[in-house]
Amino acid sequence: MMPRAGDAAPSFSGKATSGQIVSLADFRGKKLILYFYPKDNTPGCTTEACDFRDNLGRLSRKGAAVLGVSPDSVVSHARFAAKHDLSFPLLCDPDRAVAQAYGVWVEKTLAGHVEELLKAL
Repeated sequence: MMPRAGDAAPSFSGKATSGQIVSLADFRGKKLILYFYPKDNTPGCTTEACDFRDNLGRLSRKGAAVLGVSPDSVVSHARFAAKHDLSFPLLCDPDRAVAQAYGVWVEKTLAGHVEELLKAL
C-alpha cells in the first residue's frame, strides 16, 4: 500500500549509479523526490529522467533532491546516466522491494511531471 501524506517514509538502501550504497537516511533534512520507473533507456523513462535533469537546479533551490529507482543493474544505470548526463543517483531495485514498500509496483497509467512537483514544493 502506498504511504499517505504524513506517514513515515519506508526505509530503504541499495546500490546506486556509481556502485555506492544509498539509503533514505542519506536524505535526512531534505525533501526527496523518489521517482520510480520501469526501465533505463525506454522513451518515456528517458523523457522523465531528462526532465528531472533539466530542472534539477530549480528543484535543488527548493531544497529537494532527486533519486530515480528501477529494477535495472548498476551497469545499466551508469550507462543510462552517462548517455543522458544525469547527475542524480539511480537506485537499483532488482527485486522491486523498494517499489513494493512504496506501493508503486503497479501497471503504469500516467507519468508525472516536474512542473507539478515544483508547485507542490
